Amino acid sequence: MDLTMCGLLVERAEELAHLYAKHGNWNDVKEVWFDERLSNRSTRGSSQKIYRVLTSRFKNAPTALPNPSALPSIFDECRTSQDKAQILYLYLVSDDSLVRYVVHEYVGRLSNGVTEPLDFSNDTLSQILAQLEYSDGTEFDYADSTTERWCEGFRSVMREIGVLEGQQSTVGEPPSVGDVPLLVSMDYSFGVDDEEWVTAPRGLLYLFQPESRWEELFDRAASTDAWEYLELHGELDLRPTDEPYSWVQDGGAA
Repeated sequence: MDLTMCGLLVERAEELAHLYAKHGNWNDVKEVWFDERLSNRSTRGSSQKIYRVLTSRFKNAPTALPNPSALPSIFDECRTSQDKAQILYLYLVSDDSLVRYVVHEYVGRLSNGVTEPLDFSNDTLSQILAQLEYSDGTEFDYADSTTERWCEGFRSVMREIGVLEGQQSTVGEPPSVGDVPLLVSMDYSFGVDDEEWVTAPRGLLYLFQPESRWEELFDRAASTDAWEYLELHGELDLRPTDEPYSWVQDGGAA
């Protein structure tokens, strides 16, 4: 239930990525992080928790996501904090099985053509969590207060990626996707599903993009140097121009 205290923490995550890009190993990053935290604005307890949660997302990231050492260059090209949040959100979903379970429930509704607004109220989230069954047969069983804090943490993430507006809102809609998170989402989709990616682009689905938007997003990606349409067997196919994330070069995104 770490989400209740951490969310995406864009600035802290960006800080860690810069440290990792500079030092190249997590031991040195940890040493520098705690030296700075203890002399700055965090208690040791909160600093340890934040470090543990954020580094878990980076360390456990699939190879289909950018190596954390590449994130500073990618973030340099982001226009807004929401752009960065949408990228960091993919690391959260990949690392946190509970978040992933809930996101998959909403993605399933989108994939089935459900057109109702995205409802992230406590009631709806609790209903989804109540359906969860762990591999050992046990069910989701937390105190109501803990579940409510988790729901608020989940909504905070939805606000950061642009799904919800305002602190009190619980109903949202698919967010706009910036150019840089679009390329990351596309490369991620291609990397995790390869040949089948175009029928269910996971990165776009995780960002709640309905199928009606895919063609526009595909065209936007193809208008960059990173992706292109190719004619294969008489049909157009959309592929990375080179290897995924090869557009991150010379210290920045191309």
